[in-house]
Amino acid sequence: MTDNVVHLHKNPEMPAQDASVTTLTVVPDPPAAPVVPLWVRSGRAVKTAVTHENTKTGARAVARHSLYVWGGGRIVARRTWDGRTGARYERFLRAAEAAGNMELAGEWEERLQHFRDARHRRRMDLLTSPIDAAKGAAVGTGLGIGSLVALGVVLAIANKDIADVITPLMAVIEFIRLVITIVQVVWGPALTIGPFLALLALWTVGSKQQAAPAWALPDNIRSGEGEPITPSIVVKALRDLGVPALRGAIKEMGDAGASMLGPIRIAGCGVEVDVTLPSGVATNEVQGKRRKLAENLTRHEHEVFITIPVAARTVRLWVADSGALDEPIGPSPLVTDETMTADYAKGRAPWGQDLRGDAAALSLYQRHLLITGLSNQGKTVALRSLALWVALDRSVQFLMGDLKGVGDWAMFDGLATTLIQGPTDEHVIQVTEMVEGAVDEMNRRIQAPPGTVFPALIVLVDEAQVAFMCPAKDEDRRPYGGAKANSRYFMAVRKIHNQGRAVNVLMWQGTQDPTNENLPKLVREGAHTRASLALGTESQARMALGDKAVDGGASPNLLRPGLDQGTLVVASSGIDIPAGQASITVRTHYIDDDAAEAITDRAKALRDGVTTLHAIARDQDRDPLADIASVVGTAERVRTKDVLARLGTLNADAYGGWSFIDLKRVLDGTGAEPYKSDGVMVVGRDRLARALANRDGDGSASAAE
Repeated sequence: MTDNVVHLHKNPEMPAQDASVTTLTVVPDPPAAPVVPLWVRSGRAVKTAVTHENTKTGARAVARHSLYVWGGGRIVARRTWDGRTGARYERFLRAAEAAGNMELAGEWEERLQHFRDARHRRRMDLLTSPIDAAKGAAVGTGLGIGSLVALGVVLAIANKDIADVITPLMAVIEFIRLVITIVQVVWGPALTIGPFLALLALWTVGSKQQAAPAWALPDNIRSGEGEPITPSIVVKALRDLGVPALRGAIKEMGDAGASMLGPIRIAGCGVEVDVTLPSGVATNEVQGKRRKLAENLTRHEHEVFITIPVAARTVRLWVADSGALDEPIGPSPLVTDETMTADYAKGRAPWGQDLRGDAAALSLYQRHLLITGLSNQGKTVALRSLALWVALDRSVQFLMGDLKGVGDWAMFDGLATTLIQGPTDEHVIQVTEMVEGAVDEMNRRIQAPPGTVFPALIVLVDEAQVAFMCPAKDEDRRPYGGAKANSRYFMAVRKIHNQGRAVNVLMWQGTQDPTNENLPKLVREGAHTRASLALGTESQARMALGDKAVDGGASPNLLRPGLDQGTLVVASSGIDIPAGQASITVRTHYIDDDAAEAITDRAKALRDGVTTLHAIARDQDRDPLADIASVVGTAERVRTKDVLARLGTLNADAYGGWSFIDLKRVLDGTGAEPYKSDGVMVVGRDRLARALANRDGDGSASAAE
C-alpha cells in the first residue's frame, strides 16, 4: 500500500523524490516578544499618571489654595505692619522722590512726622495708663456694687423682705458664673477650631488678591485674556516695558508705584488713565513700545492707544475691552433719521464714534479736506459720507471727479453740477479742466464787491493720485500730472488751497498710499482737515497727517489693514480733540450704496433740480439759450442769480463775467424773459422750453424755404 504524501512546504528547486517519501519542513515560530520588566511598566504608568492633564490641574489647584493661605498671611502681616509703623508713609515718600516730585515728597515727610509724634504720645500715655486703669476699675466696681445694693434696698422695701437687698447683687454674681461656665465649655472647641478659622480668613484674603504664582492660577486667569485693568496691572506693565530708568524708579517706589497713575476712568468701550512718568523717562520712550505695553496689559496692539495730554511728562493710555474694537458701531444718523438736514456753516457732519464711544462730528465750514489710506480700507465711503451730509444743505454746490470710475459716486448724478467718472488720461484731463474752472469761479468771487456772500462750492476728487501720476500733456506741452510749477492739476489745486477758503470754494481729495510722487507735499499740507486710514509705514503717516500729529501719538500705520476698515486718525480743528492731543481716532459709520442713494434722493428733493454735466465742453461756440435751459434743468423756476452762478460753473470762460444785464440781453425777445416770483427775479423752465421750440421751428422753416 502506498503512503499518502502531505506537502507542508514545497521547495521548487528540490528534485522530485520518491512518492513513497513524506517530506516535512518545520517552520520555526516567531521569536517571542521580550518580557518588559515590572519596574519599567510601573514607571511608565507612573509617568502617564503624573503627566496627565487632570493630574496637573489637580496639583495646580492644591498648590494654588495652599499658597493662597501663605499669600494671605503676607498681606495681613504687611497691613498690620503698615498700621503700626510709618512704613506706608516712607514708601510714598520714596515713590515721590523717585518720580522727581519734591513737593509731594515734602508733604509725605510732614505726614510721617505727624504720625511719629502721635505714636510717641500714645507710648508715653502707656506709662500712666495701668494706674489710671486700676483706679477706674476700683471706682467702677464700687459704683456698681453700690448701685446694685441701692436697687436691692428699693426691692426690699417694695416687697417688705429684707432678703431682697442682695438679690440684684446675687443676680449679677450668678450671671458672671454662667459666663464662666459657657467659656469653660466653649474654650476647648474654640482652641481646636480657631486655627482653622484663622487659616480660612487668610485663604479668603489671598484668594481675593490672587496671591499665588502665575503657574498655579486657573487657565482663564493665567491667559489674562480680557483681564480688567487695575493700578497694579498698569504699574507691572510699565515696569516690564524695558525702559531702565522707568523700571528702576518703579522698583524704588515699591508698592507705592500706583502713585504715578491718575484715576482709571471708564471711557467708551475701554478705560483711560494718565501716567505721570518718573524723572528721567521721556514720553516717546513709552510711545515707542506700544506693542510691548499692550501685551503686558494682555491686549492686542490695536487695543492700546498712547497719547500726550497737556500735563508735562505724562502719557495717556486708552485700553480697550478685549475684542471691543472688532465689534461694528451703529448705523449713521443720516440713515436712521430721514428728517435730518444739514447746515454747512454752523452744523457738523455725523461721521462716526471716537474710541470712547462718543459721537464724532466734523465741521466742514471753510476747510479743505484730505483723506488717505491703503486701498480697500473704506476711504471712499468715509469721504462720501461727508458729502452725503453736506448735500442736505441745498445751497452747497458740487464739482466731482471720480478717477476710479466704478460707480461709487453715481448717486450724485442730479446733485453735482459736474460728475466725471473714469480712470483714463482723458478723464484726468476732464477733471483738471473742471478744477481749473473752479479756480476761475474763485477768482470771479474774489473780485466781487466786499461783503458778498457766496454759496459753498465743493470740488471733490476721489483717487486723486491718478491725476498726480498722469503723464498726459496739453498742446503747449504742459503736463496735467506731476508736482512741478507747470503741472496743471497741481497748480489748480494749489490755487484753491491758497485763496478758495475765503470765498467758500473748497478742495476735497481722497488718495491712496501717499508718497511724494502721488501726493505732493504742498498739496497735502494745504488741507485743513487731514485724515488717514490704515497705512504701511510711519513715513506715510507723517505724509498723511503731518509731523506734529504723529509726534503727538497719531499712528495710522498701526491700524490693521483689512480689519480696521473705516477706522481713521483725524487731525483737524473741525473735530473735538481732547486737550493736549494732536489727533483723534474715529470709527466711521458705514453707509452702503443703497442707503447713499436714498440720502441723495432726499437731497435732490430739497433742490430746484440740477442738470449734471459728465464732460467739460472745450469749444467756445456756445449756445447761451440752450445753456441757460440746461442749468435750469427740471426745476419749475430758478432765481436769476443762481442761473448766473450755474452758468459760471458750466463754462467760466464764456459765462464767468456775466451779470444780470447779460442774462436779460440773451432772453429779451424770446418769450423767456426773467420775471418776478415771490418778490425775486426768476427764469422759468416752461418759457425756456417754448423759446427753444419756437427758435428751432423758425430755423427749420427758414431752411425749408
